[in-house]
Amino acid sequence: MTEKDLGAARRVAVTGIGMRTPAGNTVKQAAATLLAAESTATTLPELVDGDAVVTFGCAVSELDEHEHLTPKERRQLDRPSRLALCAALDAVRDAGPEWTIEPDRGGVFVGTGIGGLSTMEDAALRNQHRPNRIPAMTVVRVMNSSPAGRIGAKLGLRGASPTISTACASGATAIGEAARRIRSGDLDVAVAGGVDAPLSPLVVSAFAAMRALSTRVDAPRLASRPFDDDRDGFVMAEGAVFLVLERLDRARERGAHIFGEVAGYHANTDPGDIVAPAPDGAIAAACVQAALHDAGLSAADITHVSAHGTSTTQGDRAEALALARAFGDRCPPVTAPKGVVGHMVGAAGAFEAAMALVFAADGVVPPVANFRSGRDAEPIDLVVGAPRRVAPGPAVSTSFGFGGQNASLVLTPAPAIP
Repeated sequence: MTEKDLGAARRVAVTGIGMRTPAGNTVKQAAATLLAAESTATTLPELVDGDAVVTFGCAVSELDEHEHLTPKERRQLDRPSRLALCAALDAVRDAGPEWTIEPDRGGVFVGTGIGGLSTMEDAALRNQHRPNRIPAMTVVRVMNSSPAGRIGAKLGLRGASPTISTACASGATAIGEAARRIRSGDLDVAVAGGVDAPLSPLVVSAFAAMRALSTRVDAPRLASRPFDDDRDGFVMAEGAVFLVLERLDRARERGAHIFGEVAGYHANTDPGDIVAPAPDGAIAAACVQAALHDAGLSAADITHVSAHGTSTTQGDRAEALALARAFGDRCPPVTAPKGVVGHMVGAAGAFEAAMALVFAADGVVPPVANFRSGRDAEPIDLVVGAPRRVAPGPAVSTSFGFGGQNASLVLTPAPAIP
């Protein structure tokens, strides 16, 4: 293998994307929803009936699972596993009919922040007075590792299948770690992404008790407003997003459609408060800069940033300062998808990375929903009002989670691949 061939073998292409999100179940649907900057938040009957403190969120309207799941699987699997399987199988189909892999050379990497907590809540409420009647599949349903196991079994993959839980950075971390395993030569292909289905009364009320959620119960669509002065917390959401990652040389050989590359990745930890980031953004900025270094790019090469942008006061302020530190006075345009889709927790970073790659190739940056004015956004170039045209090129996606879990991805669109 020549040095040129070796380089291509160590580069990681994205050849498939699958999703189940509040913005839509395809890339085309999600892109249109983000470009329109219209929130998907709405009052949810299950939260109202369960007397949740906050009664709205962003839900997947149609799971559309019959194509991928058998009747038995639909009975046995909980919602996170069903969301994950549908999204992952869509990603594999998107990678092309010639997508084949030696079982030992393919892996599954799943990020989740909540895991089976809502499933455990449902099991406890249904069986609290009759523990001897708990269904036999309950343990399998609530295990955080179930989605990864189900995807691996469905695809017949025998390589690594870790479940990664780095809070709100879980989906991004799963993609980054999968890319590392491909770059190291351990794997040729990986299905990587994130999933969470936290829209249950207990989970939502627990986040509300932390004062992390918006309480705009009378105006759900105005609730998620990243970087806006009037923000009061994030909006809980569900979803699953998976990418097919594979060696660039392998993707080229089989003539795959290549969305682009996972060109850089870094993760670090803010060891301060368990929920609040370092107020100066220094550690998050270091994460972004290290990901750029990993990609062999400079700050000036980046055409836009897909920010974590949760719509929390401390989080958005610290992230704006982090981006200003990382990019200096040449900050690229910044968007924040959570204004539209809310916070999908473990799936958030995967969704934002996937859409950042798509928009980077198209040369367009979606506006931030519900933004009117924000002093904390002054250090960055926030896109508001209407989509903005940029030159196609590399993008950065940031994910910053509870417990100081930070992850940054650099995505390079296919037109820029030499």
